[in-house]
Amino acid sequence: MSMRLSVHRAGWPMKAPFAITGYVFESLDAVVVSLEEDGFVGRGEGVGVYYLNENSGLMLEQIESARKDIEGGVSLDDLQQMLPPGGARNAMDCALWDLKSKRSDKTIWELTGISPKPQRTVFTIGIQETPEAMAEQAAWAKKFPFLKIKLDGVDPVARIAAIREARPDASIIIDANQGFSFSLLTEVLEPFADLGVAMIEQPLPRGADEELTGFRAPIPICADESCLHREDLPEVLERYDMINIKLDKTGGLTEALALAQEARVAGKGLMVGNMLGTSLSMAPAYVIAQLCDFVDLDGPLNLESDCAGGMTYEAGVITAPDHGLWGTPS
Repeated sequence: MSMRLSVHRAGWPMKAPFAITGYVFESLDAVVVSLEEDGFVGRGEGVGVYYLNENSGLMLEQIESARKDIEGGVSLDDLQQMLPPGGARNAMDCALWDLKSKRSDKTIWELTGISPKPQRTVFTIGIQETPEAMAEQAAWAKKFPFLKIKLDGVDPVARIAAIREARPDASIIIDANQGFSFSLLTEVLEPFADLGVAMIEQPLPRGADEELTGFRAPIPICADESCLHREDLPEVLERYDMINIKLDKTGGLTEALALAQEARVAGKGLMVGNMLGTSLSMAPAYVIAQLCDFVDLDGPLNLESDCAGGMTYEAGVITAPDHGLWGTPS
């Protein structure tokens, strides 16, 4: 039984440049995969991991290198060995799940045994020049009760204090994107706790976070860049309280589900995140969201436009993908 593979690069302009530690996103650079078999079509989107130098060109090359094997007929299990973790495998893996849904006439919820409930995503505020500018954006996002604040080592406490003054009602989590030193982390933990910060994501660089081993903080610390997939889990379990699962890191929904299960068994909290993306990326991540304590799936809100049939965002509440977007029979 053979498949017909179609893959192309897709670019989506952002509403405005979005700054994090050491990087500025100006547009979405993705690949979109379509797999056709017996008249059924499954789709998936991969964005890749920017700090691993993934881009649409590399992802396209990886998929094309496996075209012969893919079109010969590939299973989800086969794919895990065929392509490495990353955006290319994510696009392929999610397309296979979508195809499986359509062929079997079952929703992704029936296939996974997970019951969908509406999820409330954070609204992300990127690094800006002044605390006042970040506070202004937090005030603008008054419909969003959960805020995720990007920080680096410049005035982190002043920035959160300004945001807290502007939004005393908000639940706040912080993402340093590897931008803190351990000494800075220890300095800001108590002030952050006093300001009601609920969680700190990836304060130290991947590969240079050994000082977190056995460290006990007053605020949960979450691994992002330090945990790409299950191979990273042994060290992460000793250093972090939570794990941020992103399908572009794991290489798809298959590995993401396995990572979520193992992390939960180990007693760790879970977050689902995104590397930007349209609703075609968010829909499979929404499956993982059902298992998580924190949800960060606001990627489409940063784009000038979304894919056709995009997910619905109402004051931060995301509902299950509309019929036909992904993971539902045709």
